[in-house]
Amino acid sequence: MKAEIQKYAKLGALAALVMSVAQVSHAADPIKLRVADSFPTGHYIPKALTQPFMDEVKRLTNNAVEFEYYPAEQLGKAKDMLSLTQSGVADIAYVAPSFISDKMPLAAVAELPGNFTDSCTGTAAYWKLAKEGGILAEKEFKPLGVHILFTLVLPPYQVFLGKGKLDSLKDLEGLKIRTSGGAKDIAARKLKAVSIQMATPEVREALSRGTIDGMLFPYSSILSYDLQGLVKYSTVGENFGSFIVTYAISEKRWKALSPEIQKAMNEAGDAVTAQACKVSQEGEAADAKTIEKAGDTLVTLSPEDKKTVKELMSSVGTEWAAALDKRGKAGTEVLNAYKEALK
Repeated sequence: MKAEIQKYAKLGALAALVMSVAQVSHAADPIKLRVADSFPTGHYIPKALTQPFMDEVKRLTNNAVEFEYYPAEQLGKAKDMLSLTQSGVADIAYVAPSFISDKMPLAAVAELPGNFTDSCTGTAAYWKLAKEGGILAEKEFKPLGVHILFTLVLPPYQVFLGKGKLDSLKDLEGLKIRTSGGAKDIAARKLKAVSIQMATPEVREALSRGTIDGMLFPYSSILSYDLQGLVKYSTVGENFGSFIVTYAISEKRWKALSPEIQKAMNEAGDAVTAQACKVSQEGEAADAKTIEKAGDTLVTLSPEDKKTVKELMSSVGTEWAAALDKRGKAGTEVLNAYKEALK
């Protein structure tokens, strides 16, 4: 009997040891995070922004974090990325304020036309507002339950047409121009065009079918969405607004991460935000030449039209802010904060 008791005691000790080892092993397992976006494979933004962030976080944490990356709307449509993040379907997702302007109206402030001339200037100012402690973080992102990890503000948008001609601003009147909503919707209407709001992945089919006549777009995205050859005319040197890329994690998921991992993600976010804008603006001129070779005519507006554009676009920000103020949103406060950050 005594021998039997000793036998079971040894087995119990062995089982406890096995469980202890298993727990240690489990604790050492890397944290796996699902990252989702809508960018097609080969798009320069994931190459310049998303992938470097994941690589840097892995490096800083000594591979304590692993990422499962789902591009090209594999986990959901572009307009649904916020809800996917909030619900936990994705841990981190690309959230474009323009695609959900009803939920993120203030966050589109960097898309207002005329405020900056290059991607890095716009991005640096916006990052001050969007990161922890910024006015957008407090007034827009936290109430939605998300934390912004990194961002990119694209170079100023131009007008692209798939048919017709573009000799002057008059040629844009009445045309169906795709916008991503928000400030660019106001900008298109200022040009007396008809604003058609749609997500970027839908643009190619709409343009090829004639559902839209053209769009407000940056040169850097024309090639990424295989639109070269479909665009026949485009402006150069204008500023009809921009577009904001943010990647968000839910506050719940963020708070569940260790302080060490949070610190690594903050450092990685700062680094890739500063670097990706350089890639974006450096590619503009080269992309314009490539698109021109594919059949696009680059149009420099006349001095009179340039003056008109400047006057029309200068009032977009004021109207945008006033409309939000009437809804009880801090439109003017956020606009002023962004202008201050640009200094």
